[in-house]
Amino acid sequence: MIRIAKNWFELLKDEFNTENYKNLEKFLGEEYKKYTIYPVAEDIFNALNLVPYKNVKVVIIGQDPYHEPNQAMGLSFSVPKETDIPPSLQNIYKEINSDVGAPIPTHGDLTSWAKQGVLLLNSVLTVRRGQANSHKNKGWEQITTKIIEKLNEREEPIVFMLWGRNAKEIGQNINSQKHLVLMAAHPSPLSAYNGFFGCKHFSKANKFLKEHNMEPIDWSIK
Repeated sequence: MIRIAKNWFELLKDEFNTENYKNLEKFLGEEYKKYTIYPVAEDIFNALNLVPYKNVKVVIIGQDPYHEPNQAMGLSFSVPKETDIPPSLQNIYKEINSDVGAPIPTHGDLTSWAKQGVLLLNSVLTVRRGQANSHKNKGWEQITTKIIEKLNEREEPIVFMLWGRNAKEIGQNINSQKHLVLMAAHPSPLSAYNGFFGCKHFSKANKFLKEHNMEPIDWSIK
């Protein structure tokens, strides 16, 4: 059963009535019957359910969910506390430590960020076990692009962190006159040294939030 918070449903209801979404629902129904799909259906919209639209301060866009057991939890880059920290998240932690001095955490659950207004959104929200990008171009991109469009329309400014090509494509039409758009390489071990390390996105985000009379994000993970 796919759950989505009422405030987001109202914003996206026209999208949920499109042929694209009906086809996506049909596809997902078959996929969940035939294969192991991550995350569990109840967690697909976890990112939206944890951060009401009006409370979003920062958006971090990932690619698609982790595709191995006990990892995906509906929040980009985040894993449950008992799960090993994936390499991309380890690199995010290293950059935070270098940028704002927060200690390197011992687990990968980013729920505390979400509770402060960080929307951890993947561009594709489901995946088959062991098959990265297996649900790419099945309809999710239209939904997540619409989510970014709705955030872009907001009067209150937002910080968008776009890491890697996929995220930059999803966020290409964001109004950078109103919002802060931060771009860098993906934190994956394959690309982190090409511009992610040293990007200082976390301190830049907090500086922007303070300048707009908003509470900065505590990037440390307890």
